[in-house]
Amino acid sequence: MSEGEITEKGKWEMEEWTKDSAKVQLTQSSKFATLFPKYLENYFQTIWSEVLTVLKHHELDGKLNLIEGSMTVTTTRKTWDPYSIIKARDFIKLLSRSVPLHQAQKIFRDDITYDIIKISSFVRNKERFVKRRQRLIGPNAQTLKALELLTDCYILVQGNTVAVMGTWKGTKAVRGIVTDCMSNIHPIYGIKQLLIKRELMKDPEMKNADWSMYVPQFRKTHQKKRFNKSETKTKEKKEKSIFPPEAPLRKEDELMASGEYWKVEKEKQAKAKKQNKSKNTHLSENPEVSGFDKKKGASEGGKKSKAPKKEKKEKK
Repeated sequence: MSEGEITEKGKWEMEEWTKDSAKVQLTQSSKFATLFPKYLENYFQTIWSEVLTVLKHHELDGKLNLIEGSMTVTTTRKTWDPYSIIKARDFIKLLSRSVPLHQAQKIFRDDITYDIIKISSFVRNKERFVKRRQRLIGPNAQTLKALELLTDCYILVQGNTVAVMGTWKGTKAVRGIVTDCMSNIHPIYGIKQLLIKRELMKDPEMKNADWSMYVPQFRKTHQKKRFNKSETKTKEKKEKSIFPPEAPLRKEDELMASGEYWKVEKEKQAKAKKQNKSKNTHLSENPEVSGFDKKKGASEGGKKSKAPKKEKKEKK
């Protein structure tokens, strides 16, 4: 079968690219670099020799810079696959996302791709973000394992990203479920859809039929409350002024403005006169209580009585 030949089934199949397929050597070198977090320095120091062996299998070279915290991959004169540098770039990207080495090296296969989904931008509230990320993982990571089995993908939830490795269809399905989960749609609905699709794929009659009737579409059902315009009260906008507000009036000012202030004063004065008059009449009727004597014109109890002076006897 020649390169790019159409088979009897009507599918376009390509031959595998081998060392014999490369007729011309690369004239220029290409390189890609990526950064990695500081907590992975010790891990990369231990596995870097194994990383170089994986790169040498494709005639590529790698460099680890611990000062800058970066990894670099470059082509060499012996590189026989021009697309291998792109796969090597994806390889170091997955390593920097904490994907294990034995899993990340599968990216060099032609039928494997990867996807890194950023989930931090879906939710602003941190507590809500943690709850939805935990919902994606599930109790004892059961939800994640179910997704891996149904999509034939490797899924790693790390920090604010989700790294996915697998086939093109599998990675696309995982991205849809992850985005729905972070948008407050439970991943169990996506898993149910995948299970139904798998059962329909087993039936040869339904393999090429329309599945929209059989696959349920789960979406949010709650509706926002509708308010009638007549019931809602329009708030009047208050005009802002540059001047400070006027000081509130005192009670005296309000009484003066109404004219009751002087009436109250006259009533108070009349009441005070009446009380004094009644007090004076009471004292004049009962002189014993106050010690007032009309004949003497002075009160006996009020003033101290003077004792008679004793006459001094003259000494003879």
